[in-house]
Amino acid sequence: MTVIPRISEAEWEVMKVIWAEAPVTAKDVIEHLEDQTSWSPKTVRTLLSRLVQKEVLTFREEGKTYIYEPLFTEEQCLRAERKSFLDKVYGGALKPMLTHFLSEQKLSRQEIDELKALLEQKEEDKR
Repeated sequence: MTVIPRISEAEWEVMKVIWAEAPVTAKDVIEHLEDQTSWSPKTVRTLLSRLVQKEVLTFREEGKTYIYEPLFTEEQCLRAERKSFLDKVYGGALKPMLTHFLSEQKLSRQEIDELKALLEQKEEDKR
């Protein structure tokens, strides 16, 4: 099983652009993020470099242009983050996490029905 490296919050912002636009140049990532952050181009390039070092991104050179592509899908990274959170905060136990979240949230009738349907589907999948 491939281990997906941990990604910082800032790196997540870069990855969102990459997942949405790949293959993408560093210039394109910088332009996209300048509307959403106060980061300098140097900061974005540093984040891209870290993601390459972590082997989350790959790149190829075309002349002086670097073109980036993800090595993991967004869903793979989300799954790894969920597991990390569950392990770190709840010792890997799903029921206490769900109980905690559900006890603190107001849910609409539709949300409750959707959760019931998910649980019923899980039960059917076990059969």
